[in-house]
Amino acid sequence: MDLLRRYVHPQDAAPERADKAVAAFLSNEVSRTRLEESFRAGKVRINGRSIQKKHRLEPGQEVEIELPPPPPTEVSPVDIPVEVLYEDGDVVVVNKPAGMTVHPGSGTSDDTLVHAMMHHTKGHLSLAGGVMRPGIVHRLDKETSGVMILAKTDNAYYRLVEMFSSRALDKRYIAICCGVPTVRSGVIRKPIGRHPSFKTRMCISDDANGRDAHTEWFLEEKFGNKASLISCKIYTGRTHQIRVHMSDLGFPILGDYIYGFQKNKLKEIPAAQRVMLHAYKLSLDHPTKPGVRIDVQARPPRDFLDTVEILRKTYA
Repeated sequence: MDLLRRYVHPQDAAPERADKAVAAFLSNEVSRTRLEESFRAGKVRINGRSIQKKHRLEPGQEVEIELPPPPPTEVSPVDIPVEVLYEDGDVVVVNKPAGMTVHPGSGTSDDTLVHAMMHHTKGHLSLAGGVMRPGIVHRLDKETSGVMILAKTDNAYYRLVEMFSSRALDKRYIAICCGVPTVRSGVIRKPIGRHPSFKTRMCISDDANGRDAHTEWFLEEKFGNKASLISCKIYTGRTHQIRVHMSDLGFPILGDYIYGFQKNKLKEIPAAQRVMLHAYKLSLDHPTKPGVRIDVQARPPRDFLDTVEILRKTYA
């Protein structure tokens, strides 16, 4: 339930931007991020009318602020079905559905993978990475489906973090891309960094902002000269790595409008409703059991397989 607060700009104060004045008033109660949520939702008002952050408050003006409820301090279990590919007392490996966010964050609800796995494991996930990210040692984008491993014990968590950091595992993806490479395989070794203009995007970056990113790709199937099925092995785990690298190569992933896919390139088929990228394989030594190998594969979801079949029929 939203919290209601009222602020009166002092009579002896100079005119001031609403966001600055209200932020100072609520500095001990709410973060600027939560306050910005109220402004965006039109819940900061004067005389019943919503105001913008840049509105200049005059002495004596009264502002009414509805604050969103504070973020949760723990993740509650929610009964959401998720396919489990492997599980023991230390780890659990799942096939994350497309459209599911991995862990809670700004703007998420109680439908993340973490909520589901807290229910499945009866709360037995490692809290070493934080109470809001129990068990999480790596992530997949919301729209990306496929294999993920979670830690159930702290010992497994720290060992998995080390393994991901040292690249001591094998991660494979499959993507449906626009266009067809002229060679069967290749290696992309270009650094990736935050986009200078769009903070939610990544880009190829040769400056200090870029971090080493290494992707190996293989042409699995051609759909005429219009599209292709590409498998990728990644040696680093940069945000949006495959999406950025394949786009830079000239073969953006279907449905990835952020990184260059254009529907008119494949106008004969239905528009992809998400980024057609799936993590189909994960292989690694068991983090806590010497001599045990975890080797799992996840079948692509129905929408991915349907798109492949449509491409085969359309561009045979």
